[in-house]
Amino acid sequence: MRAIEISKPGGPEVLLSATRDKPVPSGGEILIRVAAAGVNRPDCLQRRGAYPPPQGASDIPGLEIAGEVVGAGETVSRFKTGDKVCALVPGGGYAEYCVVDETNALPAPKGLTLMEAAALPETYFTVWHNVFQRGELKAGESFLVHGGTSGIGTTAIQLAKAFGARVFATAGSDAKCAAMRGLGADLSINYKETDFVEAVKQETGGKGVDLILDMVGGDYIGRNYQAASVDGRIVQIAFLNGRKAEADFSLLMTKRLTHTGSTLRARDVAFKAQIADELRQQVWPLLNERKVLPVMDSIFPLEQASAAHQRMEDGEHIGKIVLDVG
Repeated sequence: MRAIEISKPGGPEVLLSATRDKPVPSGGEILIRVAAAGVNRPDCLQRRGAYPPPQGASDIPGLEIAGEVVGAGETVSRFKTGDKVCALVPGGGYAEYCVVDETNALPAPKGLTLMEAAALPETYFTVWHNVFQRGELKAGESFLVHGGTSGIGTTAIQLAKAFGARVFATAGSDAKCAAMRGLGADLSINYKETDFVEAVKQETGGKGVDLILDMVGGDYIGRNYQAASVDGRIVQIAFLNGRKAEADFSLLMTKRLTHTGSTLRARDVAFKAQIADELRQQVWPLLNERKVLPVMDSIFPLEQASAAHQRMEDGEHIGKIVLDVG
């Protein structure tokens, strides 16, 4: 099968086309002929040598795919040959074929192309776990997401709004702020022109927001403490601006804040299966009814994975970048 390999740690140019053996499903695994694969920040980290795949996972990058089931292990019961699915995988997505435990796959939503379906798993699993499970967002609460035009951000805005939250989001241009408002954000903040702490306090009458989803880190950590409400929650999922920061940690006590975080790739199949079950029950109906949708930025042929990574790292994208595997 055709695949994309990381020839050595480095920039986008180290992604090279290669030929690999087609994987063979066993046990509860399904074999998917991949139509499309999503591109995500963790792929770029892996390419640089900073995010190795979990033990036993493919070294081929790619954490989310969509395509057709073409084979199955001996204990598979949920899917059959010919089913159109999307799946969260621990690696191996940038290839013509990929295996995944059937519990980590979901039916491709009605009316979505497989290109669109490939844009779902990594972001929807991540947002559901961190915003709704770990962050415990409830209807009527206020929610702030940084990086609101990323794949995670566009998903978080739509889902938080769909479940009844008041949504604030930050981005770095007026065009991106307009896009966030189009997705349902009640307040879009251009962080290059406006202090998000002051903007949030003004919009909440000084109260602050109930939940913050942060992938920026760095000096945002201390500012998040200022922007959060009493008993507020902050969920950390990345550190694009650095893993170290100075912050007034007394706010953790005086505001009774909860600051937590998580990674998803290394979690076991059963943990991801539980997220998949909740998504199937609570979110897939919204996708089937087109009440929430993936925001598509661009589609690149598989052989142009390096250009897709460059697009990701340039930071100008709005929504998801996807590889057309064909």
